[in-house]
Amino acid sequence: MAPLARRQSLQAQAYQALRAAILSGELPSGTRLVETQLAKQLQVSRTPIREAIRQLQQENLVTSDIAGTLRVATLSMQDAVQLYTCRIALEQLSVAGACENATSEELDNLHQLVLTAEQSDRENSTHAQLLDLDYQFHRSIARSSKNLWLVSLLDQVFDQMALLRIQTLQKNPKVLEIRKEHREIYAAIASRSPEQATQMVVTHLNASRDRVLREIERMRQSS
Repeated sequence: MAPLARRQSLQAQAYQALRAAILSGELPSGTRLVETQLAKQLQVSRTPIREAIRQLQQENLVTSDIAGTLRVATLSMQDAVQLYTCRIALEQLSVAGACENATSEELDNLHQLVLTAEQSDRENSTHAQLLDLDYQFHRSIARSSKNLWLVSLLDQVFDQMALLRIQTLQKNPKVLEIRKEHREIYAAIASRSPEQATQMVVTHLNASRDRVLREIERMRQSS
């Protein structure tokens, strides 16, 4: 993390810097957060760090134990199952809405994201880049549904899932499949087939959930 500029409030900048570091994996799950160390690294006082951490706690990205030790949240098997349950329900609405409301331009943009994912080099792409491609694809579908409430709800789920997925992706890059499965979803939406699109996104997310759960179990056994 680089020192902070003074264009925004220091609290806002500290929040954005810490949040980005958590969701990119720069600050991995379980990392202890020490205000003095973070303040020194970002070259600010402890006050904006403290306020930023409080905001991150409200978003469930930072946790505090009985002793008051602050750490980057670690999501459990139960957390993963519940998040995927919510996401699967929401994304069925998302793809159905996209089949009905996506414009030609939005379909072209979705196709380009599929091509970018297919052309990406897993060996040379960072985990954050791969996750961002996945996020852009699914959020583009939600936006093309023209349901702004759905977009807002999915954004909240995506944030929590980013923490979950960076937690598992760092150990096993194969957890994330954004090539074949994304193309199948796109093809169904482009054909304006809500039933097929719904089936494809459910299949995709069930497979994603199973990959993540297997990796969480593997990490638990090896710890």
